[in-house]
Amino acid sequence: MKLVLDNNSLFSVMNPMSTSAYLFASIKSKFIAPKFIKSELDEHKEECLIKSKLSKHEFDIWQKEVFQSIEFFEASKYESFLDKSADLISDPDDVDFLALALLTKSSIWSNDPHLKEQSLVRVFTTSDLVKLFLKGLI
Repeated sequence: MKLVLDNNSLFSVMNPMSTSAYLFASIKSKFIAPKFIKSELDEHKEECLIKSKLSKHEFDIWQKEVFQSIEFFEASKYESFLDKSADLISDPDDVDFLALALLTKSSIWSNDPHLKEQSLVRVFTTSDLVKLFLKGLI
């Protein structure tokens, strides 16, 4: 399975004690994301630090480890899917994730309901992934 991570999924993974981090480390999946998600994480780093209760040094080590498990894509790689994606969902902030999923024939890991407005790409919530993991399906 290939999963596109959206911002909130990545932010949740950045707390190593979270269910999302456990799933990230445990499920058999290839993780991918738009490259701009790195700058989004930088913008929300303080909030992630507070929620994770990690020191800045620990957080930086964890971030490096997490990023080694994600393949990042420049927008130029999936730009041909952006218009189609914009027509399929109402939230412009989610268009890149859908476009990348269409390009790579991947599913999306997101708790954002806007991504489920379309039917071309499967969208898994964290809860969906937990259920599949507990059944031994991923």
